[in-house]
Amino acid sequence: MAFAIKAEIRDPRAELFAFAAQKTMYGGKHIAAGDTVFLFASENEGGQGLVARGAVISAEAIARTSGVIRQTPRVSVTIRRDALAVRPLGRRELKHLTDWKDGEPGTELNFKFYRQATDKIVGISDRTAAFLNGFF
Repeated sequence: MAFAIKAEIRDPRAELFAFAAQKTMYGGKHIAAGDTVFLFASENEGGQGLVARGAVISAEAIARTSGVIRQTPRVSVTIRRDALAVRPLGRRELKHLTDWKDGEPGTELNFKFYRQATDKIVGISDRTAAFLNGFF
């Protein structure tokens, strides 16, 4: 399975990325070592969208806090970059894709990342992973 993460990325050219206690949605809690990850520099944090692709080298689920009824699963991950994006893809390019049921890769990304704009790790379909590979 492939994943995408939208988070603060200060140096997209870094060889390693470490993200602590990241919120997960849409299957993101299943991320594991060896998985492919597409890294989006969060526009909420001054980023520009898709910046890199990498492989997970470690993933650790964060224990839930006892006594809190509703919690979003969180995961800490370390990712080794293997490619830099050569074309832009972010909120500006995806915001017009709002037919949530059309099955298109861009719409899937817009729905998962920008309908609720918080930073997060999400699971993505094979079709969307193939679409994203075209940006490298």
